[in-house]
Amino acid sequence: MPLTNLRVLITRTRHQASTLAAELEARGAHPILVPTIEIAPPNSFSALDAALAAIRSYDWLIFTSANAVEAFHRRAQFHHLTAIPRRIAVIGPATARAVEAIGLQVDLIPPRYIAESLAEALLSQAHTQDGTPANILLVRAEQARDILPETLIAAGANLTIADAYRNQVPPEAAPTLKALFATSETHPQAITFTSASTATNLFNLLEAADITLPPGIVLASIGPITSHILRELGYNPDIEAAEPTIPSLVAALEAHFA
Repeated sequence: MPLTNLRVLITRTRHQASTLAAELEARGAHPILVPTIEIAPPNSFSALDAALAAIRSYDWLIFTSANAVEAFHRRAQFHHLTAIPRRIAVIGPATARAVEAIGLQVDLIPPRYIAESLAEALLSQAHTQDGTPANILLVRAEQARDILPETLIAAGANLTIADAYRNQVPPEAAPTLKALFATSETHPQAITFTSASTATNLFNLLEAADITLPPGIVLASIGPITSHILRELGYNPDIEAAEPTIPSLVAALEAHFA
């Protein structure tokens, strides 16, 4: 197996890293879990709480991550909410699985699992059948990309954005990374990036710790958005998954090291 004994650094959140770690271990690799992001409550629940109070008024509910689904569900349970808009759109299969896990049904998944494709797929839903603007609720992280809301608003939809969570850097990440890069024997041979935040945070942490990334480490990106951020940070990804999913990322690693 091409990944046998390969040391792979996983930078995604701890509760999400297990799937990727299991996929790598099944192929003989040694996953190293150092999350560079963790999920925290938003600075304010006011927008989400107001949206939940008016949930029956929305034609569409949109989730752009599994984290958004889980955070929305926790807040809905807190308010003892049972009614949900009849139509739900998600950005990709992982988010769809999170929706199904809370007992709901997904009505729309775009052909490509990025915000641009989701925005394009929703353009025809910006108005109701009688021509009035559709009421759409977008549940997402704080400081998310604006391509989706900008597209929907430009198409004439009545869009409500509700921040359900925020990403922050785990306090233990910096000392763990210092130890990991202290000697060549502990260096990873590949680093996986599953979001723009994991890339940004890792290189900010390395810079703050005065750590220069050793040459020869393979940088593996889950998709074009993450790859774009890596290039903006000055690092060209060696690998980009064919589609932004964990199985595709693992397959790209296998193909590269084969």
